[in-house]
Amino acid sequence: MNLIADIGNNSAKFFLFQDEKLILHTRRSGSSYDVIKEWNDIYGIDKAIISSVINLSYEQKRAFDVLNCPVVWFNSSVSTPLDIDYNTPQTLGSDRLAAAVGAWNEKPGCNLLIIDAGSAITIDFVEKTGIYRGGNIAPGIRMRLRALHEYTGRLPLVEKEGDTPLLGKETETAIRSGVIRGICYEIDGYITEISQRFGDVYVFLTGGDEITLKNSIKNRIFADKFLVAKGLNRILNEYDNI
Repeated sequence: MNLIADIGNNSAKFFLFQDEKLILHTRRSGSSYDVIKEWNDIYGIDKAIISSVINLSYEQKRAFDVLNCPVVWFNSSVSTPLDIDYNTPQTLGSDRLAAAVGAWNEKPGCNLLIIDAGSAITIDFVEKTGIYRGGNIAPGIRMRLRALHEYTGRLPLVEKEGDTPLLGKETETAIRSGVIRGICYEIDGYITEISQRFGDVYVFLTGGDEITLKNSIKNRIFADKFLVAKGLNRILNEYDNI
């Protein structure tokens, strides 16, 4: 069994794979990673990979000490199926690279645009030759909604759930539509320009806000909320030092 840990800004996601098959998954908030010991006791973990975009506390790191197996702490120095064309690979988010590998695992030999809609929205491009060409980072849905509230005097804090008409008829829908439709128009613009420059492109959408966005983007996309986990699992299966 493979243990995959994808630790983000607001929560940690854990996955259990048998070869390429996803067996279990769960999300934990805070620093309680007791699921590691639980799964290890019940299923037996043969190897593990951890991707984290935050600096883990001593207690969080200690949670992995229960594993009596090889553990890979994933970063851009770990071998992947992709070549990295990025000026500062040491600063490239491990989740971004893992999502790119996950997309390449699904559509090898194709141009790939990977959109990860979480706390931030990342947009990354992999050329069909297997080269990761880079990408961009923008504020996510909640960040934009919160910014409109916190950096203005009167605009309310609006939840992302609700109507998103083309033109808002009151402040709430004006804000929600402005944010969500604005993001979708951004994404459609990236898809159009990448396609014009590089040819046909497969678009993958993942992340916590994948459901919110996928029905509003005009271009055809592949929505896969497990893209990062699948990429990490492939990296772990092919890791040379285990």
